[in-house]
Amino acid sequence: MASFTDRILALPTWVVLGLVFLFPALEASAFVGFIFPGEIAVILGGVVASQGRAPLWAVIVAAIFGAVIGDSLGYLIGKRWGRHILRGTIGHLPIIRTHLDEHLASARAYVRRRKGSAVLFGRFTAGLRVLVPGLAGMSDVHYPSFLLYNVLGGAAWGGGFAALGYLAGASYKHVEKIAGRIGLLLLVVVVLGLILSRVLKRLKVRSMRLEALADRMAGLPSSRWVRRRYARQLAWVRARLNTEDPRGFWLTLTVAIGALAGWVFAGLTQDVIGHDEAARVDPDVLRWVLAHRTGWLTSFMKVVTWLGSTAVIVPLLVISATILILRRQDWRRSALLALALGGAIGLYDIVKAAVGRVRPPTSVWIGHYTGGAFPSGHATQSIAFYGMLAIVASARASGHARALLWASAVLIVLLVGASRIYLGAHWMSDVLGGWSLGVAWLSVLLGVDILTWARGRGDRVGATGERRRARGHRPETRAA
Repeated sequence: MASFTDRILALPTWVVLGLVFLFPALEASAFVGFIFPGEIAVILGGVVASQGRAPLWAVIVAAIFGAVIGDSLGYLIGKRWGRHILRGTIGHLPIIRTHLDEHLASARAYVRRRKGSAVLFGRFTAGLRVLVPGLAGMSDVHYPSFLLYNVLGGAAWGGGFAALGYLAGASYKHVEKIAGRIGLLLLVVVVLGLILSRVLKRLKVRSMRLEALADRMAGLPSSRWVRRRYARQLAWVRARLNTEDPRGFWLTLTVAIGALAGWVFAGLTQDVIGHDEAARVDPDVLRWVLAHRTGWLTSFMKVVTWLGSTAVIVPLLVISATILILRRQDWRRSALLALALGGAIGLYDIVKAAVGRVRPPTSVWIGHYTGGAFPSGHATQSIAFYGMLAIVASARASGHARALLWASAVLIVLLVGASRIYLGAHWMSDVLGGWSLGVAWLSVLLGVDILTWARGRGDRVGATGERRRARGHRPETRAA
């Protein structure tokens, strides 16, 4: 593979651009992706752009068009000939032949159910990128819906891997290995998820036997002793994992995430104050960023960084809160948005003054910056505000809208953090510290909100019960 990629880089520029288009186009339409993953060609196109032989935008356009056209062809092939192809190839294998229709029906049902998420996730997953378009066609997924997610996934995939190749330059072979391993890791996650769902389905079918076994186990003397000896602890654990009670599983998850974020923030703060571990890596990261600065990327980062500033976030907060209040009379969610931003600003101002870390040298700045470096204010308030906005907006959204909201929030937060490092405003540990502080603050807000909402619901339920009992009691009084 190494010698093959070196030969591609030695080809004329127009040929390389052609391959950047051709390999993604043939992945799902001709199943070439099983042999040569398309992201390798796109990464190599980015390397060619880093050498000045071709503009990066041309590589990105070629990759996106190849991915979108190839998946569309795969969709049409699957819709027209998918079942015949499967029956004529793997359908002849002895083990698969007897269960082909069953597994095919399950796969089609999954793709019909997931639609956009299957197309988007499949684009970044080794193997699935080749199969999902054809399965979507076989499953009669509405083509305009398929095309929308195909374009979104192709744009993110093509632009991302082309930029990776461009930034990697001569180190592209390391990027190739990492990209391939990530794709395989995602495939492993999918396979494990499918296996787990299959196991759970079988367990559900045999639930009667499992319940009988559980009853027998519960009747053992040792089980009775454990329940008596640790009754309070077992009840507490059950309550923490109860998905029906908001103070159960979701509160437990929120507290766990907040504790992890707080632990990360404390560790980063210790490293920054003691000039240890994470702080030692910061100069190397900054040198790497400076070596890969380029004109178009600088212009892009100058624009992106504004998404994390109060000049943009505060108007967005006002607009979002106004919409929530006018549409739903929802003061609670509006207050959560305001608290998320206000608390984030207050927290990072306090920490900045306490730590007093100096920013990178002014010679590397692109722009003008004041105040301490740790943590990054842009990183803190962007993850706090956009994270809370995604939570609030997705509460009543559909599955597709919820996925789009969360993907947009994550993308904005990542880009804002990267822009602060690229523009020389912060060290890498400043951005990581800002993200962890923002997540910890979000977890505190959500935890309090869950507790107050659950308590309010309990009070309303109790009041309703009292009124019902009162109404039920009056006729008896009159009769007496």
